[in-house]
Amino acid sequence: FKLPSDSFKYFGWCDIHDHDVRGNQLHCPRVREGPSEEELFFRREEHTLKKRKQVTDREKWRKKLQENWENCAELNLSFQDLGDLYQVENFKRILRRLIRVEKLWLVDNSLTDLSAIRLPRCRELNVSKNHFTSFKQLPKIPQIQHLSLAENNIMTLSGISDFRHTPLESLILKRNPCEFQERYRQDVFSSLPNLKMLDGIPKLPEDCSPPDIRFFFRMCTIL
Repeated sequence: FKLPSDSFKYFGWCDIHDHDVRGNQLHCPRVREGPSEEELFFRREEHTLKKRKQVTDREKWRKKLQENWENCAELNLSFQDLGDLYQVENFKRILRRLIRVEKLWLVDNSLTDLSAIRLPRCRELNVSKNHFTSFKQLPKIPQIQHLSLAENNIMTLSGISDFRHTPLESLILKRNPCEFQERYRQDVFSSLPNLKMLDGIPKLPEDCSPPDIRFFFRMCTIL
């Protein structure tokens, strides 16, 4: 038997009337949009359309003000289950509005490319368990201090030097293919001289070997 709330199961909080909760008051909002009308008919769930109505420009503006993403300082948008392209586009629409966010979690969202997104005030970003393959696919984060990229598919350290001119202090690259390349830690700290911690381990003396020693390690002496 269907519950009375079944017809609202694909609604966002902005679609529910008689409340004034704004986006910057929520730390873990569900922002994934529901299926399209065609998909609902295919699923035989057209009964969920009964509560829907034509959205006017005034209601769109009311929703924009209620979402209030521009004033979010700390936000968790993890585990959104973005199964359809239009859901991904709506997700990116929200990210583009996060002009004041300082701490942002986007864990396990099957994300592949956020290079068109800019987060000008973001100091802490967690994009673990996604599908990034390159540092070039990350959003623009000029003020980043703590970045977690664990469990992605980053093959090489190419592009990591783009963070050289940021205040990045802590970087997590655990469970990425690049973690297994030779001299992994030395190459990361060489590219990011201001970095203090990699994969939860502070910078060690052996992580910043002088150039002549590094050259010596590459030589092979035959006796």
